[in-house]
Amino acid sequence: MNIIVAVKGVIDSESDIQVSAGAVVSDNHATVINPFDEVALTAAVALKQAGLANEILAVSVGDSACQDVLNVALAIGADQALWVASDAPVASLTVAKTLAKIAEERQADLLLFGQQAIDSDAGQTGAMTAALLDWGQATAVSALTIDPDQQSVIATCDSDAGSETLSVKLPAVLTTTLRLNEPPPIRLSQWLAAKDKPLKQRPLSDLGIATTPPLSVQNLRAVSQHRKGVMLKDAAELANLLADYLPAAPSQAKNHTENRR
Repeated sequence: MNIIVAVKGVIDSESDIQVSAGAVVSDNHATVINPFDEVALTAAVALKQAGLANEILAVSVGDSACQDVLNVALAIGADQALWVASDAPVASLTVAKTLAKIAEERQADLLLFGQQAIDSDAGQTGAMTAALLDWGQATAVSALTIDPDQQSVIATCDSDAGSETLSVKLPAVLTTTLRLNEPPPIRLSQWLAAKDKPLKQRPLSDLGIATTPPLSVQNLRAVSQHRKGVMLKDAAELANLLADYLPAAPSQAKNHTENRR
């Protein structure tokens, strides 16, 4: 079984995110692998270690920051990596078309995606790729096993209403939640081994896929902060603050009652 894992670079969520001129200021921010994609890749590595997969290809679509993310993917356990290069921003549909074409070329059996990216939270790419390929899919997967006899994936899928277990015939597309596994730290030996693994580059233009996005962001603004947390030393300080507030409370309640009349 050949597995393709889609990985995306995102701004580290621990960074101080700034918005300027309707866009996120990405200068001097570290790019990390999307946590959901890291879970998907860890699941692929586990399948290979169990003897259920032959090869893992990590694919990332975008600018030069993809190279750093793919080096991480190789260290985690991907056998090879492919950077589909594009200087212009790529929409989810463009990424889906790219992954679908690569899956057909590579005769992949299983495509793994993180359920969503922590920057856009779109959660669209995996489902769109499955639709383009006309493959079965299971989304929001929190547990999975492979049934080699039936050539299918048994996946537990989470939703707001609970969870359900699906059997999906291969080839298939899965999107993973953070509950599927907990990626272990990358060891030094893994980083060293990654240096000997192939990381190839391919221009997006070579795939013959239209790159004009169907949607564009017109404006982006940061959420204004209306409340702030205050650290108190002890209960006495809390009591003093409450004492300052309570005398005003009855008059506020009276005004509220009068306004309702």
